[in-house]
Amino acid sequence: MFDSLSERLRKTLDNLTGRGRVTEADVDAAMREIRLSLLEADVNFKVVKDFVARVREKAVGAEVLGSLNAGQQVVKIVHDELVELLGAGDRTFHLQGNPAVIALVGLQGSGKTTSAAKLAKYLVKQGRRPLLVAADPYRPAAADQLETLGRSLDVPVHRAPQGTPVVEIAKGGLEAARRLVRDTVILDTAGRLTIDEELMAEIAAVSDAVKPVETLLVVDAMTGQEAVAVAEAFKDAVPLTGLILTKIDGDARGGAALSISAVTGLAVKFMGTGEKTDALEVFHPDRLAGRILGMGDVMTLVERAQEHVDADQAAKMEDKLRKNQFTLEDFLEQIQAVQKMGPMGQLMGMIPGMGGMAKQAQEAVDRGELKRVEAIIRSMTPRERRDPGVINGSRRRRIAAGSGTGTSDVNRLIKQHAELQKMMKQLSGGGRRAALGAMTGRR
Repeated sequence: MFDSLSERLRKTLDNLTGRGRVTEADVDAAMREIRLSLLEADVNFKVVKDFVARVREKAVGAEVLGSLNAGQQVVKIVHDELVELLGAGDRTFHLQGNPAVIALVGLQGSGKTTSAAKLAKYLVKQGRRPLLVAADPYRPAAADQLETLGRSLDVPVHRAPQGTPVVEIAKGGLEAARRLVRDTVILDTAGRLTIDEELMAEIAAVSDAVKPVETLLVVDAMTGQEAVAVAEAFKDAVPLTGLILTKIDGDARGGAALSISAVTGLAVKFMGTGEKTDALEVFHPDRLAGRILGMGDVMTLVERAQEHVDADQAAKMEDKLRKNQFTLEDFLEQIQAVQKMGPMGQLMGMIPGMGGMAKQAQEAVDRGELKRVEAIIRSMTPRERRDPGVINGSRRRRIAAGSGTGTSDVNRLIKQHAELQKMMKQLSGGGRRAALGAMTGRR
């Protein structure tokens, strides 16, 4: 979502850091570029104006200009102000009460039902015992969808007979949670295509009846400034405690994500980063600011690795690398492990200094380059995977035909593996990063 904005901001700030000493004119030129970049990303005009004014005041007002690392100091000011912009409101996720009641509200199509399932999975990982409540009697198959998601997560779903009033569904869910000894209730409430008085009155009635400790507005980040308007309207009518931004992985301009907290004063508590039920992240303003400015997000990358990569398997793989025993079979395992962690472009954006390559990395995946490598390795015999040295000309032609690729693709993969083996003979533990670069075709 932030690719275009991120690229422009990085170029602007790189120009500053490359100058050494920075003049006031340099800062003004950079501020003009940043203002344009944010406006073109559909960030609220007033938010942009205030943001640029604060950055300029700190950059020019402090003893920054004329210092040897002035450019880097300006970058730090932009980063800190971006964190401030994204981090408005109370981001604490409250779970008081037994059961704690969390109500998800929003318009139709914003992603409430899938967000309810994602939140349930997140809470299970925290050691909670959630119950999902299908409190949307209007949308056809809404309860069926929630029940299917709940079944896939092994989380029970409470639903009521057709025609049951929404407030009664919510109360029934609370009773069911106590009966089933569930400590958290997640209400998937009804939405509308547009904001109307009936919807707001219904949500207010549910809130009065079951007293949610969290009322989270689910907002589609792809809708741009409309998302900000929706948030303001809901805030005026319902006691909201925070936001869930969905479809952050989409290709919209990202202005809503940057504007919404600053305009409404409501904290973004979670963001949806994909379609799967584990694609929900706790919102960390500093981490997102780092991704946008190309500084990476190592913490989220580590958390994903811990979640998806088996520690014992990782240790064995490290040992194989150290002993120069890393086979193509092992490489295939690593490809599959990385793919479980999320879209490649997203992962590249989390590595410091690699943000500029995120788009290219995702494009390579979209073109099917990883699938091509996977197909080549799967077309080999177990012996060929363990010892590519036995692969002669006829074997290469057979592997290429079996994988639907060309012999040049097979040759390239074998050559990269040979380079890796050669490097591992020359390098100790500190060289593993360079070896990985060779395996991915980078220098």
